[in-house]
Amino acid sequence: MANARSGVAVNDDCMLKFGELQSKRLHRFIVYKMDDNFKEIIVEKVGDRETSYEDFTNSLPENDCRYAIYDFDFVTAEDVQKSRIFYILWSPFTAKVRSKMLYASSNQKFKSGLNGIQVELQATDASEISLDVIKDRAR
Repeated sequence: MANARSGVAVNDDCMLKFGELQSKRLHRFIVYKMDDNFKEIIVEKVGDRETSYEDFTNSLPENDCRYAIYDFDFVTAEDVQKSRIFYILWSPFTAKVRSKMLYASSNQKFKSGLNGIQVELQATDASEISLDVIKDRAR
């Protein structure tokens, strides 16, 4: 499916992996990237359920943009186990301008195909997606 605004297509595996995370709870996170020609969004990395949050953040490149999904489990003040699916647009300050523009222009269309996102974040550095920020936004 091509993105009308930027002309970037979405590989079918992107939605398949999201469905596996959301419905079957097979994955902890998914990192998506644009292919080298900026023509298609593809799955770059998938973390299994035992993967730590630090492993997830370490999978985001310092100098390039990514889309990411993270399934965050937590316990409420009432001692109830809950989960929130986070959508993160990772766009570090050090990324190339072209990359930032293409990821930003494709963001809404890509995100709209991922039904079930509960929390959205845009981050330009690691402090904006620290575990404390995630915990705070999950509640």
